[in-house]
Amino acid sequence: MSETMVKICGLQDVEVLKSMKRLPLDYIGFVFAPSRRRITPEQAAVLTAQLADWQADKAPEAAGVFVNPELAELREIMTAVPLGVIQLHGQESAEFCREVKLAFPQVQVWKALSVVSRDTEHASDSHSSLESYAGVVDALLLDTYDPQGGGSGRTFDWERIPHFQQAAAAYGLPLFIAGGLEPGNVSELLAGYAPDGVDVSSGVESGGIKDIVKMTAFVERVKQS
Repeated sequence: MSETMVKICGLQDVEVLKSMKRLPLDYIGFVFAPSRRRITPEQAAVLTAQLADWQADKAPEAAGVFVNPELAELREIMTAVPLGVIQLHGQESAEFCREVKLAFPQVQVWKALSVVSRDTEHASDSHSSLESYAGVVDALLLDTYDPQGGGSGRTFDWERIPHFQQAAAAYGLPLFIAGGLEPGNVSELLAGYAPDGVDVSSGVESGGIKDIVKMTAFVERVKQS
């Protein structure tokens, strides 16, 4: 069984990133969508430069988080920042994802799907929603539905995960889980559902700032599972 991948998202501070260099992370996320964690391309370029000095086995890939971007915006940011992943976290269509993949063939394209309550008509539902993205994106990410787009910081009904896992596996797509994860609940998620990867942001913060103690605990619990 392959090791669960870890992405810590919403990095903004160079000193915080320097403190993380011994953590065996797979992805570091930078938010370019409207958010209190939003950074400019110039800030992101400074931050991604730190990844060259990573002290773990290998440097994590830099992932940019976008909500309903224009292709021109992506081109501008990619010119300034060497992203390895473009994570689309809005209502981007499969056709738009295809355009992004064609424009940046060396970059992974991830599509986030919102998981809503069972009684909500607009649920992104397993095979029907995933089929259009098959062959277009490199990974899928489940997050709690937020009408504003982006991450919600809340968990969703994890009992729905197998439904999506089955569909993602049918199309050969890795499935990441986000939404309300933190050191105290990630072990339960891994034991019950064994996702391909996990994505955390607010769950490893204290007072809105990334907390190295919480980040270390989170990563240890994932990698030792």
